[in-house]
Amino acid sequence: MTSDYYPYSKFTRVWIPDPEDVWKAAEIVKDYKEGETVLHLKLEDETPLEYPVGPKSNPLPFLRNPDILVGENDLTALSYLHEPAVLHNLRIRFLESNHIYTYCGIVLVAINPYEQLQIYGEEVITAYSGQNMGDMDPHIFAVAEEAYKQMARDERNQSIIVSGESGAGKTVSAKYAMRFFATVGGSANDTSVEEKVLASSPIMEAIGNAKTTRNDNSSRFGKYIQIGFSRNYHIIGANMRTYLLEKSRVVFQAEDERNYHIFYQLCASASLPEFKDLGLTSAQDFTFTSLGENIFIEGVNDAADFKKTREAFSLLGIKDSSQSSVFKVVASILHLGNIEICPERDGDSCHIADDDVHLNHFCRLLGVELKQMEHWLCHRKLVTASETYVKNMSSKQATNARDALAKHIYAHLFDWIVEHINRALHTSSKQHSFIGVLDIYGFETFEVNSFEQFCINYANEKLQQQFNSHVFKLEQEEYMKEQIPWTLIDFYDNQPCIDLIEARLGVLDLLDEECKVPKGTDENWAQKLYKQHSSSAHFQKPRMSNTSFIIIHFADEVEYQCEGFLEKNRDTVYEEQINILKASQFQLVADLFQEKDVASSKSSRVNVRPARSTPKAPNKEHRKTVGHQFRSSLHLLMETLNATTPHYVRCIKPNDYKEAFSFDSRRAVQQLRACGVLETIRISAAGYPSRWTYPDFFSRYRVLLKKSDMMSADKKLVCKNLLETLIKEPDMFQFGKTKIFFRAGQVAYLEKLRADKFRSACIKIQKTVRGWLQRVRYRKIRKSAITLQRYGRGYLARRYAEFLRLTRAALICQKQYRMVRDRRAYLRVRQAVVTIQAFTRGMFTRRIYWEFLLHHKAMIIQKSVRGWLQRKKFRRARAAAIIIQCAYRRRRAKRQLQQLKIEARSAQHLKKLNTGMENKIVQLQRKMDDQSKEFRTQNEQLLVVNTNLGSEVSKLQKQLEQVRSQQGGGQLTSLQEELERLRQELQEASAQRKKLEEEHSSEKMGLEQRVEELEIENALLKSEKEELNQRILRHSKSSEEDGSSVSQREASLQTELDQERQRYQNLLKEFSRLEQRYDNLKEEVSLAKFHPGHRRNPSNQSSLESDSNYPSISTSEVGDTEDSIQLVEEMGVEKAAMDIGLFMKLQKRVRELEQERKRLQLNVDKMEELAKRKGSESRSSTSEQEAADLAYNNLKRQELETENKKLKNDLNELRKTIAERAAQNSSSNELQDSYNLLLSQLKAANEELDARKEEVLILRSQIVSTAQLLEKNNHIESNEVHEEPVDKEEALQAYHGLCESKNTHQDWCYLNEDGELGLAYQGLKQVARLLEAQLQTQSRQHKDELEALHTQIELLKDDIEKKQEILNYTSSLSPEAQVEYSVQQEITRLTNDNLDLKELVEKLEKNERKLKKQLRIYMKKVQELEASQAAQTSRSRPELSRQVTVQRKEKDFEGMLEYYKEDEALLLKTLIMDMRPSTVSATVPCLPAYILFMCIRHADYINDDQKVESLLTSTINSIKKVLKKNNEDFEMTSFWLANTSRLLHCLKQYSGDEVFMTQNTAKQNEHCLKNFDLAEYRQVLSDLSIQIYQQLIKVAEGIIQPMIVSAMLESESIPSLAGVKPMGYRNRSSSMDTDGGGPSSYTLEALIRQLGQFHAIMRDHGLDPEIVGQVVRQLFHCINAVTLNNLLLRKDVCSWSTGMQLRYNISQMEEWLRGHNLYQSKAAATLEPVIQAAQLLQVKKKTTQDAEAICSLCSSLTTQQIVKILNLYTPLNEFEERVTVSFIRNIQNRLQDRNDPPQLLLDTKHVFPVLFPYTPSALGLETLHIPASVGLDFLIRV
Repeated sequence: MTSDYYPYSKFTRVWIPDPEDVWKAAEIVKDYKEGETVLHLKLEDETPLEYPVGPKSNPLPFLRNPDILVGENDLTALSYLHEPAVLHNLRIRFLESNHIYTYCGIVLVAINPYEQLQIYGEEVITAYSGQNMGDMDPHIFAVAEEAYKQMARDERNQSIIVSGESGAGKTVSAKYAMRFFATVGGSANDTSVEEKVLASSPIMEAIGNAKTTRNDNSSRFGKYIQIGFSRNYHIIGANMRTYLLEKSRVVFQAEDERNYHIFYQLCASASLPEFKDLGLTSAQDFTFTSLGENIFIEGVNDAADFKKTREAFSLLGIKDSSQSSVFKVVASILHLGNIEICPERDGDSCHIADDDVHLNHFCRLLGVELKQMEHWLCHRKLVTASETYVKNMSSKQATNARDALAKHIYAHLFDWIVEHINRALHTSSKQHSFIGVLDIYGFETFEVNSFEQFCINYANEKLQQQFNSHVFKLEQEEYMKEQIPWTLIDFYDNQPCIDLIEARLGVLDLLDEECKVPKGTDENWAQKLYKQHSSSAHFQKPRMSNTSFIIIHFADEVEYQCEGFLEKNRDTVYEEQINILKASQFQLVADLFQEKDVASSKSSRVNVRPARSTPKAPNKEHRKTVGHQFRSSLHLLMETLNATTPHYVRCIKPNDYKEAFSFDSRRAVQQLRACGVLETIRISAAGYPSRWTYPDFFSRYRVLLKKSDMMSADKKLVCKNLLETLIKEPDMFQFGKTKIFFRAGQVAYLEKLRADKFRSACIKIQKTVRGWLQRVRYRKIRKSAITLQRYGRGYLARRYAEFLRLTRAALICQKQYRMVRDRRAYLRVRQAVVTIQAFTRGMFTRRIYWEFLLHHKAMIIQKSVRGWLQRKKFRRARAAAIIIQCAYRRRRAKRQLQQLKIEARSAQHLKKLNTGMENKIVQLQRKMDDQSKEFRTQNEQLLVVNTNLGSEVSKLQKQLEQVRSQQGGGQLTSLQEELERLRQELQEASAQRKKLEEEHSSEKMGLEQRVEELEIENALLKSEKEELNQRILRHSKSSEEDGSSVSQREASLQTELDQERQRYQNLLKEFSRLEQRYDNLKEEVSLAKFHPGHRRNPSNQSSLESDSNYPSISTSEVGDTEDSIQLVEEMGVEKAAMDIGLFMKLQKRVRELEQERKRLQLNVDKMEELAKRKGSESRSSTSEQEAADLAYNNLKRQELETENKKLKNDLNELRKTIAERAAQNSSSNELQDSYNLLLSQLKAANEELDARKEEVLILRSQIVSTAQLLEKNNHIESNEVHEEPVDKEEALQAYHGLCESKNTHQDWCYLNEDGELGLAYQGLKQVARLLEAQLQTQSRQHKDELEALHTQIELLKDDIEKKQEILNYTSSLSPEAQVEYSVQQEITRLTNDNLDLKELVEKLEKNERKLKKQLRIYMKKVQELEASQAAQTSRSRPELSRQVTVQRKEKDFEGMLEYYKEDEALLLKTLIMDMRPSTVSATVPCLPAYILFMCIRHADYINDDQKVESLLTSTINSIKKVLKKNNEDFEMTSFWLANTSRLLHCLKQYSGDEVFMTQNTAKQNEHCLKNFDLAEYRQVLSDLSIQIYQQLIKVAEGIIQPMIVSAMLESESIPSLAGVKPMGYRNRSSSMDTDGGGPSSYTLEALIRQLGQFHAIMRDHGLDPEIVGQVVRQLFHCINAVTLNNLLLRKDVCSWSTGMQLRYNISQMEEWLRGHNLYQSKAAATLEPVIQAAQLLQVKKKTTQDAEAICSLCSSLTTQQIVKILNLYTPLNEFEERVTVSFIRNIQNRLQDRNDPPQLLLDTKHVFPVLFPYTPSALGLETLHIPASVGLDFLIRV
């Protein structure tokens, strides 16, 4: 050190002791010389002080650190390391900056703010995840991340030790650490272990936390939670160990304290129905919960907390029955405390009243004998070697025994719950490593300290010893690593104090020995302590007491009162009471006290109580005292901690009043001494506490170098030369391998030299600048005077010129005014004349028009009359001609008749007639008899069938009446009434439906009228548009305001639209994530089930395991998507997303339309077959026409048979379902038998009916065929009237009969000479028709009645079951709940009815639209079919995908690609699966999309819906597989995003919709799809594009995210601008991976280069410029969010120089946007928050005007972010000033009206909603060339 520098000189600031503030700041006003006894000081309030100084009694005061070091993140970065510096740094950070976390070497100091801070959200966890510990501000998440990272890197178990006083925030800190592990190391599968780990917290808080005077939620036990991790470092399980539960709190609480929370939670929920039998009331009514006289905690709802506790129990898998048993035990403890023990008169005995309600409740809840418990609560058993005595207990003894039993029960219950929590958190997987979180009590000292405080302080002694040795070890490793000579540093070793407590004949040993003495007392034990340890340095005897002792702990001296030590160490409970509990009828209560459970809990439960010694062989565990068990568990804990890498969190309680951000220095110093923080400081200060790396030292102190020294390239040598020049004492510093080590105070000296250098430079700069400013001021004044003269003369000249100008203007105004006045008069007269002329001409024109109209109407009337007269004349002439013809024909016929009669009388003719007549008559008579006999037989059979059917119907009705009578008359009546009510409701529903239809039609008409009115109004608005434009021009200022409001409205609408898009795309993103998760699980399952060897997948696996998130879509469902989209647009996206009924209806509608499509497609195929047959057959003759009719009849018959079979199948299925339900629901065998009999009879009747029906059909076909044969061979043309078949079916049967009777043609002709057989057969035919009609009618009625009866039975049964269920459920509810439930049921019923009606209306509307659309499609097909038949042409090219193809007219088929169906897999493999972007880089962008669309066009051209569906579905699935395989490849993702969006645009461009055809060429319009509307596939591709876009953003963000912080905040884009501050321990800790060369450092150029690569890739792939802009916008948002979040969490970058550097970097990013024409893509706007943050770091921060400027400037930053940056602002030099607290408060007051979100950090995962604008392609499909390198030779250009 230089000789002219002495630390205690004038103006040096020091710390002096103070009784109130502990340490007080002062300043030396006079140089101090060695040997002086007084140091002249001045306090901060200007008070002078003479501070006495002595070499021994009062040393020199501590020196203060420079202001630049105040508020450091790490206390070890301070130049002067001592207690006042640590206290001041913590105070400044806590009060002024509101920072509750500070590093102190390896320790994180956490100060309880007593206020909820927004620094624990998921975005903060994300920000700290993966960061080194010194890179971010101190935080509990940083410690957790350090432990997690070291576990993964070093493969060593870790521990986080959280300690502190009660109320310091230990439990909360441990909870946040576990939350970090649960978020970062979430389970790899769906076991949700992390949720269970977090769920254990509310349970443990309920049973182990209580309100104390220091803390409302104080943990009254210690716990160590081990969180297990797998090899992939995912949480797989956890385990919990507890230590020293404070059992005495169960029976006693001090004033203003409470018992454990679970008691108050249970009492607050006692009114619930499930807790009625617990017999609980208010907590005020129970002794154990009212001793503290305050049962409430402000701001705490015990009932709500109890609900959370029960939910946590359920989440951990504890059954409701077990939970109920636990609550019974808790309630029994409360009742036990209220049992009143009455003393007897003798005072040595007591009793319990017989009517003690609480004793009854206690025994009932625990399931024990009342008499036995009553007896042993007042008596105890004494066992000697020979006899057993039952001795009475006094009232006091009985009360103590009762309280001991209560504590014993609660302790065992506590252990049982912990054990079951561990079971729930246990995993069968192998644990690779773990992180332990130790939440244990800190050092405690009260006015009265007992056994509990002794154990707690003993545990803290052990932990402090481990802490000291670990800190010492780290220091030693650091020195050895840097090759610094290691000098042994003396540190405090508390092993003697630990030996005093736990060694042989120590405090615990003597205590256990005294407990074994039969009549041992606390006083005897105290005397033994005095005698044994009076010579120990850590043990003292108080002067005024013989029943207490003092132990000098590492933190403080503590006086312990011996009273109660022996009793608490023994923890006595009588064996008789325990035996009663063991015999409980409840299994859980009996299990609590079983010896095997106690013996098995080795170390997980340390508070096990020993029973009194008996002659029986007691359990070994019972003989152990509480102190012995605690010592054993503590040794086990220390072994665990020593086997792990520890991380320390020391919680500090800032005040005892629980005030937010209030700091009590005395309490803070007391805790800092107790928790070991100051010991860490002392160890660090004993060596070389300040450490700098060579580059940082050179960068900071190069201003002290000479120019010649800086020329050397070796910075290490330069630093050595500089230090040897500045510091003369070589022991003050050491040169390490990578760092320079300084003694305490040396950095402050270097800072002083640096500040002096800067100060002298500033003075020189100020001198020069002030002279320059004065010269500039003079020149400015001179120039101003000259300018004023010039402007004055100019003003006078301009005023005269203005006068001349005004005179001339007045003349012009007069001239113009007179001209306008006269012109207006002329125009008014002219307008009047023109108007009169117009009306006059109109009147004459209308007269002429009406005259012409009348003439035209007269001509029409004349034309009609003349036509009518001519038609009447024609009809009269035609009738006369017909009469003449009839008369002539009649005369001619009479002549022929007379001639025939003459011939008939001749003998020759009679002989001819009689020849063979007798044989013919006999034969005919025989056949007539056979026909009559057969006819009678059929009549009899039909009558039998009718009789059977009638009897069956009557049997069914009787059976139905029997079933109803069996169910009871009253029930039958109620069911009938219910049936009537249902019928009325059905009628009402139908009426309502009609009403809705009428309302719909009226509303539709009203809407049409409204549209017409709006059109009229639109016309009026157009006419007013000109006037509005003129007003806008006149009132420009008002229009600007209106424009701003319109722009705001547009912005708000755009924001809402973006929110809707974002919500929809988030759903798609979530769906993709779930789909990915499902695939991962499926892969895991397949891997788990994998067997060696080759196995072929089933052929349908591709369809079963489709990656498409949509099912296969049929092209017949075209209209439904448009309807659903229209409905969604009408309802709104949010309502539609939440309307589950809507989606259910859509699904149901899709199924119905699929069935409708199949039926219509079948009809079309049959019509096509019919048309082909008609086209192939000749129509020249009558027989061919009849064959065509016969083919049509065959088709109709087949359709009817198909429909009949379908109905029969449905009927059979219905019968089967009814039979199954009847078998399940029947309550008696008789009902089942009757029903089976009914079904068998029905089946037999149907079979008989079918047989009779076939016979009737055969008979009818024979009769009809005979009749047709007779008609065909009749020679008399005029006298026979032929009767055609009644319907087509009869004609078909007649045709078959004709074919069968060809052989008997001659016989029938011969027999039918007189026509009598024809008449007979006509009569038989009529009879057969009549019988068949009757038979069909009766069978149909029988079926309808039977189905109605079955349906009614099922409805009644279902209704009865539902009502019975509702009745059972309602009876279990309370009256209020019953009313609510009934109202809810009624609302549900009305809602369902309303939905059904709505569904019916929507179904009718959709059917109408659907049928209209299908009608148009089928009309087009029919027209094309007729045209193809007329042309008689067929295509020579073979059909590839269908056997039946609709022939089309010859067209231009260019722009299509044809492929065979079996080549589809090869096409997708070549074009998608094996495609690489480099393969098609030199061709047309998006070539695969064009090729796929051309294949789709060909499938549409040949009308092959299966081919279209298969190709599109397989394409989507293949793209998904490729993206899943290359999920980290930006180039591949960009390539398929471009192709998917281009395919989507092609489907729109060539869809045929006019909206998308506006920019098409004529050739492109010819290439539009003809047969299929692929709107649904467009939606699927749109969703797929969104998913690919989100994957692209994820990949890009993953690439640039590691580069952002280094490039934007750390790289020196402007050289020599950034400064370096001293580093703390954390920047040199093991979190920095120094072996690997440190973390990668990226420059701004590297980041911009990476963005340029992204842009070039997307541009080369042909991605739409709008989408490219959206990608860039999203990446810039990520850059902004990550940069700002790191700025808000890092104090070292919140400086003026960083703001300048950041603003320059942002300007470079904006320049890159301009260079790539992306500045208009809203990407620059996303950088606005970080721009404002950079400006905030640069602006002045002193005056009120500065505060106003900051408030107006930082509009994109929230108030919390602005205040955070101001608090973090750190000067890098002495001449910079900190932001004052008053200025920050001023900013807060000005911004308090802002409605900012509560989050501090930006959401880095936020994704803007993407919009894919429609961009049609100008490329002609017919001109597309496919290169041979693609390998698609099998495609055929068409």
